[in-house]
Amino acid sequence: MLLAVSYLRVSTREQAERGGTDEGFSIPAQREANARKADELGARIVREFIDAGESARSADRDGLQDMLAFIAGARTTFCIVHKLDRLARNRADDVKIHEALINAGVTLVSATESIDQTPSGMLVHGIMSSIAEFYSRNLATEVTKGLTQKVSQGGTPGRAPIGYLNVRRTDEQGREMRTVEVDPERAPLITWGFEQYAGGETSVTALLRDLTARGLRSVPSPKRPSGPLGKNALYRVLTNPYYAGVIRYRGALHPGAHEPIVERVLFDQVQSLLKARNAHATRHVQHAHHLKGLLHCGTCGSRMLLDFATNPRGTTYAYFVCSGRASKRTACTRRAVPVQVAERLVADSYANITISEDGYRHLAAELDTAFDQRGAGRDQEFTDLTASRARLEAESDKLLAAHFADAIDLPTLKRHQDRIRAGLADIEHRLSEHDQQHVGGRAFLHDSLRLLADAHHAYAYSDDGSRRLANQAFYTRLEITEDEQLRPRLAEPFATIIRETTGGKEARREHSTSSDVACSRKTLWVGRAGLEPATQGL
Repeated sequence: MLLAVSYLRVSTREQAERGGTDEGFSIPAQREANARKADELGARIVREFIDAGESARSADRDGLQDMLAFIAGARTTFCIVHKLDRLARNRADDVKIHEALINAGVTLVSATESIDQTPSGMLVHGIMSSIAEFYSRNLATEVTKGLTQKVSQGGTPGRAPIGYLNVRRTDEQGREMRTVEVDPERAPLITWGFEQYAGGETSVTALLRDLTARGLRSVPSPKRPSGPLGKNALYRVLTNPYYAGVIRYRGALHPGAHEPIVERVLFDQVQSLLKARNAHATRHVQHAHHLKGLLHCGTCGSRMLLDFATNPRGTTYAYFVCSGRASKRTACTRRAVPVQVAERLVADSYANITISEDGYRHLAAELDTAFDQRGAGRDQEFTDLTASRARLEAESDKLLAAHFADAIDLPTLKRHQDRIRAGLADIEHRLSEHDQQHVGGRAFLHDSLRLLADAHHAYAYSDDGSRRLANQAFYTRLEITEDEQLRPRLAEPFATIIRETTGGKEARREHSTSSDVACSRKTLWVGRAGLEPATQGL
């Protein structure tokens, strides 16, 4: 008996799951038609290959590739398909697949179309293949047109992300309406996740662990049960503007009609944190000593490494050695520094930067006066920024209307949207600074003053982890000179504060930063992400 293989395919997952069955309706219908065709040919189907929910616009389909591999090594006479468009929907793939069949000695047979190896059959084959390609391309154009129109009205193209539900309803006239609603179970967890990450105290991995513990799981589908999210899935959630009421479609951003579950300011803050952490990503390792990686050689500037030496009696001593000398990258002759000496030098440095209670009260009063003076007369700036924001938002609406009217192409729209988005981000940042001038910045500098008033005592009674965080927050560089003296470089705003208390002498020797209180805005991350954790339990 002649041998044959049968190839079955449906384009969408919805077709494969229709009717609540594992194969829908189309796959069984194609199977029966192919079986009847095999009986007509006097052949027996020895293998069946199925691609459920796979488009024929690409030949990279598991079922198709398995079939081509099978017929290359088996004595098969026929390859039976329900229709040619089940096999391919573009001429290039059709030619390649047909060539592979011919090379394997296999005849392509359609259960519903008259094709064979005769000239007329090959002509029909070519015509049907071209029709299939035309249908596919035309359908794609019509679908894109419909989705573009839907997006222009604020609709959601495709499946809504986690935190929302795709809902189907029928109106009084029996018309089906598809809309998106907030998921009452998952949306609060998504909002909580954005708020937690915006606080700057957690990572994506830690946030995923917390959200999973709180019960965040994916929406179940007929093929996939509900389960916890992965790290990449959570990262896509944190970077998806859909949660702030904006739809990203074909690279451009469009206002959505769905209800946002995250404030735009909060979403932008999360994006800033993600970009900053990606740009300055470092490996998190378990440090053997709280000064490891923080000290530099005062002679050649190289980083000092933690090293150990053991004497003949088996006693081990810890030292900090110059990496430039150890690797012979420099001609440095710096001697090793015992760990106890380095610890004492760093601890003593906190006594030099600690300010008195009188100094604290004096600087706090001057700080309040400076903020009051800077806040006077800024109402006009606030008005101008608000007007600029309204102008950019109106320009964005006009650009979208022009794009949907085919007046401007997609690249032009994206270019102008990038410009407007950058302008709005700058305005929002300046408005945020304006609003927080008398709250955030003032409180931050008051906290910095209080830390300096208690710096020596707090460092002396901290654990190693807190000491490490404190050193990273207070100093930008710690150098040990040849005569075993510490040459620290203070970070802002501490450098400015110490300069004010010492009359500028200390600052002129070691620092070159501005004394303007506005510098605190440049180092807000220090107070929020470094100092607060460093002082817990002190």
